[in-house]
Amino acid sequence: MKNRVWINLVMAILVAGLLFNVSCAKKTVVSDATTIEDQAKAKLEADAIAKAAADAKAEAERIAQQNIEDQMAQEKAQKAAQILAAKKRFQYEDIHFEYDSSELSDEAKTGLKEKAAWLKGNNSIIVSIEGHCDERGTTEYNLALGDRRANTVKSYLVNLGVSASRLKTISYGEEKPMDSGKTETAFRNNRRAHFAID
Repeated sequence: MKNRVWINLVMAILVAGLLFNVSCAKKTVVSDATTIEDQAKAKLEADAIAKAAADAKAEAERIAQQNIEDQMAQEKAQKAAQILAAKKRFQYEDIHFEYDSSELSDEAKTGLKEKAAWLKGNNSIIVSIEGHCDERGTTEYNLALGDRRANTVKSYLVNLGVSASRLKTISYGEEKPMDSGKTETAFRNNRRAHFAID
């Protein structure tokens, strides 16, 4: 029992000591007005730094987005230029024939394979195939030869998988020469099948 009293006494002393320490603990009291101003100033500076960082991040994201949009626009322009160049090649690279012939050369067949690939990739396009001749021969003969040339080209394209309903033929014979000269080179230039997109 004596031990119990001693334990209670020691406990009472400890509790009293704790209460005394708690009540006497130093309290930080901001008594100086400059400290409050310094804290407010520091907070404003921290807020300004955070805002500047957020603005810089937003600007970087805007520039990155603009770069992406510029690159996409550039790629779109390049693709449009490629499409236009392919269309011009299709229209302006004629298929040429030998004198008094409607037979296709190996070079002509290669050119027609390229044209067939372009037509398959642009399946809404309708084309007129124009048959042309040089000025030698009668008007009637050249109209018939121009017709055979246009139809030979059409048949070859159809055999390559182009729908016949997309291909029209017309013969101009010697009526629309590409080259008005009287040389063999001029005659060779005029013996052709030309493509007009309708």
